[in-house]
Parts: sequence; structure tokens; C-alpha cells
Amino acid sequence: MGIIEKQAVKGTIYTYMGVILGFITTGILFPRILSPEENGLIKLLVSYSAIFAQLATLGFGRVTTMLFTYFRDKEKKHHGFLFIAMSVASIGLVICVIILLLLKPVIIGEEKAELFTEYFYYIIPLIIVVLFFTVFDSYYKVLYNTVIGTFLKEFFQRFVILVSIILFYFNLLGFQSFIILYVIAFSLPTIILIISLVIEKQFNLKPEPGFLNRSLSRKMASVSFFGVLTSFSGKLVLNIDSIMINAMIGISQTGIYAITYFFGSIILISSRSLIKISSVIIADAWKKNDLDMINKIYYKSCINQFIFAILLFIGIWANIHSIFVILPPEYLPGKYVIFFIGLSCLIQMLGGMNSSIISISRYYKVQTYFMIILVVLIIITNFIFIPLYGIVGAAIASALSNLIFNLLKFFFLWIKFKFQPYDYKYLLILIFAVISYYIGYLIPQLDHFITDIIIRSLVIAFVFGSLVLLFKISDEFNNKFNIILSIFKKNRS
Repeated sequence: MGIIEKQAVKGTIYTYMGVILGFITTGILFPRILSPEENGLIKLLVSYSAIFAQLATLGFGRVTTMLFTYFRDKEKKHHGFLFIAMSVASIGLVICVIILLLLKPVIIGEEKAELFTEYFYYIIPLIIVVLFFTVFDSYYKVLYNTVIGTFLKEFFQRFVILVSIILFYFNLLGFQSFIILYVIAFSLPTIILIISLVIEKQFNLKPEPGFLNRSLSRKMASVSFFGVLTSFSGKLVLNIDSIMINAMIGISQTGIYAITYFFGSIILISSRSLIKISSVIIADAWKKNDLDMINKIYYKSCINQFIFAILLFIGIWANIHSIFVILPPEYLPGKYVIFFIGLSCLIQMLGGMNSSIISISRYYKVQTYFMIILVVLIIITNFIFIPLYGIVGAAIASALSNLIFNLLKFFFLWIKFKFQPYDYKYLLILIFAVISYYIGYLIPQLDHFITDIIIRSLVIAFVFGSLVLLFKISDEFNNKFNIILSIFKKNRS
């Protein structure tokens, strides 16, 4: 767990630095500088590129996570693994670009937006850079370095986007130039990863065909096939709501949804770096059939993620009035998007590492089936709720679908492996959250929204954190607090 904790802490620091930048850009500047239509355009470009880039991996990300352990040999350049990954990605890229171009009339016809039609071809360079960032970041992950990818994606990329929107605001860029810089912001992390791999002498594209035997090749093909279904479904789940909103009620509503979605999805941020490094540890544990280690990771990921997630959830909702001081009035219809997307993310965090545990096990096909069920649920519930409640309906659909999805995974792990991480502590956490929220709610609304956010958030965090520490809900939480306290005492003496 030492590797997990060390890299998770570093990754979380960079991630939350990125959250600050993301809040400034997506939460403050984008809605005030760009129109809802322009925000909708950005969301559509990112959504379509994410979906097609994920499809272009042909499921090889799952192969990297699950099977790299069979290639691992630094002296032998990991038996040409990077060459295989690059080759598969290149083939997938060609296939997906062809599919995108063939589907252009359908996509354009569905979107019915002139602005999106004008910038349609910007999807292609975005697909390329997102695809190869995924390849190199996955490669770094199995080399036990998740920090560089997290820094580049969560912080550096957002910094470049921040600079771009500031330049646009001061009329130093036109909108088209801003979009070009936006694409460059996605490109730079990929380029830097390549340079870093070259410097570390890990960028080896020499094949070693004799290493792949029939058994391993079959295993890779099977994992890749189910991997592409799972990963593609995952990206579809994250982006289909925006595409359906745009098709059903327009690009402006997509823009409003995209901005308010950001505030709700902040809850998920802390899990990203943990998932990256834990997946590698889980893969090694499955190879050794170390069920105790897997169960320990499952338990700790559930309890710790839930603590952070519910604190963020109550913090966001307690400050909802201040959030809509920040946002322009036209974004007010997205108020309950924040609530239901936050609830959806809270449900995901409550499940801990359940997806990784299933998808890296010999039952990885089950995760694929669950993902397909989730996609079907998302689409059906969106068709039901968007006509009834607009963009809030899409958020309700997300929360409901995620609840069913996580229940399926919970019961599978419980029945198959007897993994059951939940106990009375979760009820205590929920009670602490209600108490903390209520105390924060009792604070009178202050004149300046920034002062209000700071004081209300600090009070909620103090009450909640104190209760969690006092009742020793999490060993990790208490240990970290004791370390910080001892450092503070040492510095004072």
C-alpha cells in the first residue's frame, strides 16, 4: 500500500491544483466569456473525440493493465510491449477516423448546429492526441509512475487552457484561434510524455515477435475485445448525455449542462490518481491470487473515497447559492444538475475500486456486461427524463443508472469473492455529513460570496473532519492527521 499511498498523495495534490485551475476556467471564465453555444461546442468536440479515441485503443488499455506483468523486464525493453501498443493504436486510429468521416452526415444532421458543423474537423486532431496520451499514460502507469500523467492532464493542460481563454478575453485571439490553442492544450501533454519516455530510455519501438506465444496472444485478443467494449461503453456513458441533450433540446442547453456538470463532478477528482496506481497493484495481486490484498484495497478505497466524496458533496450543496453568484443568470436551470451529478459521483465513489477489481480479474467479461447494461440504462433513462425535466433529467438519469450499476458490481463481488466492505462506519459518516451540513446551513448568508464560501466550507470541513477523527472512522485519515500534527509540534518546539 506504500506505493499506492505515496503516488495517490502526489497525484491528488496535482489533481486538486488542476481543480483550482478548472474552477477558474470552467466555473468562472468560460460561462462569463463564452456564450452557452460556444461552451456547448467545446463540450461536443471533447465528447466526440473522447468516444472515438477510446474506441481507437481497441481495448488495449485493458491489456496494458492486466497483462503487462507478463512483459515486465526493463533490461529487455519489456519485450517490445510499447511497439505492440503503438501498432494497435495506429490501426484503431485509421479505423475510427474513417468511421467518423462516414458518420459525419449523421452526426451533423443530429446536431443541427452551424457552429458545430464549422468546427467538426477539429475532432480528428483531438482524437489523435487523446488516443496517444492514453497509450503513453497507461504505459507509464504500469511502470509505477502515475504522477507525470496526472500532472500533465489535470494541471498543465488546464493551465494552457486558462492562458488561452485569458488571451481570448483580451481580444488577442479570435474564437477560431482560441479553439486551435484548446487543441494544442490537449496535444502538449502527449508530446511531453513522449519526450519523457525517450529521456528515461523507455521509448522502445523495437518489436520482439518471438516473445508472443499462442497462449499469450489469445489472452491478449480476448482481453482486448472485451476491453474495447468496456472502455468504449465507459466513454459513451460519460459523454452520451451531452450528445443526447444537444440532439433533443439544443447546443445552448448542452453548454449550460457542461458548465454545471463540472461543479457536480468535482467530487470524483480525488479518485483519479488512486484508481491509476491501485489498478496496477490489483493486477499484481490477482496474478498472485492474493485475495486478502485485494479485499484490503477494496475496503480502504470504499471508506476513504466515501469520506472525501460526501464532504465535497455537502460542501458544494451548502454553497450552491454562492455558485450561482459566480455563474451568469442563464445557467440557473442547471442548479439541480449539480445536485444529481454530485449524487451520481457520490455513488461511484462509494463503490471504491469495484470496477478495477472486476475488470482486472479473470471475470473481466462481467465488467463488460455490466458496462453494456449501464449504457442501455443511461440511454433509456435519458430518453425518459430529458423530455420531462430537460438538462436536470439527464442528471437524474445519470444518478439512477449509476446506482443500479454499482449495486450490480457490489452483489457480484459479495457473492463471488465474499468481499463486503460496508459496515456501521458508513452510517456514522452519513450522520456526520448531515450534522456538518446542518451546521453550515445555519450560518447566515454573508455579504460577499467569496467570504461566505470560505467560512461556510471551513466550518463544515472542521465539524466533519473532527467527527471522523474522533470516532476513528479511517486508519489512513487518522494516521495522516497524526503525522501532520507531529510535524507541526516539532516545528513549534
